[in-house]
Amino acid sequence: MLFTSYGFILFLLVLFILYYAIPIKYQWVLLLIASFTFYSFSGWDNVAYITVTIIVTYIGATKIGQLHSQQEAFLKENRDKLSREEKKAYREQVKSKQKKYLIACLLLDLGILAVLKYTNFVISNINSVLRVFKAGEISFLDIALPMGISFYTFQAVGYLVDVYRGKYPPEKNLGKFALFVSFFPQLVQGPISRFDDLGRQLYGGHVFDAKNVSFGIQRILWGFFKKLVIADRILPAVRTITQNPDTYQGIYVLLGMVFYAVQLYADFTGGIDITIGIAEVLGIKVKENFERPFFSKSTAEYWRRWHITMGTWFRDYVFYPVSISGFMMKVSKFSREKLGEKIGKKVPVYLSTIIVWFATGIWHGASWNFIVWGLLNCLVIIVSQELEPFYAWFHSRFNVREKFLFKLFQVGRTFILMSAIRILDCYRNVPVTFRMYRSLLTKWNVNELFNGALLELGLEKTDYYVLIFGIIIMITVSLVQRSGSIREKLAARPYIVRYVAYVGLFISIIVFGAYGIGYDSNQFIYNQF
Repeated sequence: MLFTSYGFILFLLVLFILYYAIPIKYQWVLLLIASFTFYSFSGWDNVAYITVTIIVTYIGATKIGQLHSQQEAFLKENRDKLSREEKKAYREQVKSKQKKYLIACLLLDLGILAVLKYTNFVISNINSVLRVFKAGEISFLDIALPMGISFYTFQAVGYLVDVYRGKYPPEKNLGKFALFVSFFPQLVQGPISRFDDLGRQLYGGHVFDAKNVSFGIQRILWGFFKKLVIADRILPAVRTITQNPDTYQGIYVLLGMVFYAVQLYADFTGGIDITIGIAEVLGIKVKENFERPFFSKSTAEYWRRWHITMGTWFRDYVFYPVSISGFMMKVSKFSREKLGEKIGKKVPVYLSTIIVWFATGIWHGASWNFIVWGLLNCLVIIVSQELEPFYAWFHSRFNVREKFLFKLFQVGRTFILMSAIRILDCYRNVPVTFRMYRSLLTKWNVNELFNGALLELGLEKTDYYVLIFGIIIMITVSLVQRSGSIREKLAARPYIVRYVAYVGLFISIIVFGAYGIGYDSNQFIYNQF
């Protein structure tokens, strides 16, 4: 069920009415039913997969929690009988048992994700090797990727690891835990929530709050505006350029990069706006996933502001554990001895960074495009870190750090660099993408954009006018938000100003949204991940 479909809007209306009509203590049960109902529209096989993930994680976390409770009780009971060494040995024994449960559950949860998402990718690579030796090929499996599997798997894994680390006790109620994993607004494309942020809010019950409902609906409308007016309208041009690389090269590649940057931002943030807005109507606060990333002045800053919950997930559950693992400690010791203190201490950090970005790339999709995308991001970040002494020297010689034009240059540079790497999402393979990069240097002709060719990209003049209008509105809102919530600012305005803004937004969606007879409705881009 698409977020932008009439069926989903009807589903929401019924849910909102029932949610505030029933006793508070049953609200979480209604949300659980609604979440599984929503997910069942994607197929009953998918319901089975998410159910297995929920049950496996629930059992594993419960066992780990029980061992922790038994340990606490045993040590309390024998506080004066055991020596310090005996207590330490007992704790290590318990930790070893907990780790076995953790590893078993991680293998099952991540194994489901790996089999469903990467089996055909592995077969494809094996077949490439077999073709070299003119041997027979392996048939691909008929596997459909469950909606949002990467998001709910990571959310479940994060919960399991946190219970193992003793951050919080496991949830005792299977139904409540199932709601945490399956909460429907964030199933499609995140954000990836933490149990201590979201879990308790889901079960606490919420009374009707007019401000929450009003703000939530405004956020939903803003998400619809970005998705329907901007993302889906610019989509035909992105497809025309990237699906015809022999025709559209040079300046068109740059145009495709910019168009896709706009489309992806409007699509992804629009979906997150709808998610956060739905939760807000229900009285639930979901973590923000973006903080005006296109205003970033460096790649590292960009990744602190884009898809924030994914970045922090990889930091907390991959980068930190890998960088302090026993293997990395040995690598650190070896590299310091062989390469010296200055270079040696960087080796484990950069190795961990490479692992994280490889994992980030493969998480986004089972293709070499995404792997190369991740590694290019990693390369830019590492090179930027190595150039920090040069940046320091430059700023000591030239006092431009606070100059507006220099900041604008940094923002523009980051935008173009990230757009160039991101276009790997669109071309059919890595060689084609690099051929298009090369065409930027060898087939550059700006005049092509002014000979009417822009109208051959699947967009008419009115589409460009609507896009310019939508993008100006989107940039204006981002600029205003730098000094605080735009909804709070609107709420402080007179009624007439407020309602002109609300009605204007609603009418803009109705009039300028990309839908209607013959329209091919499009799923959110991050739904495929």
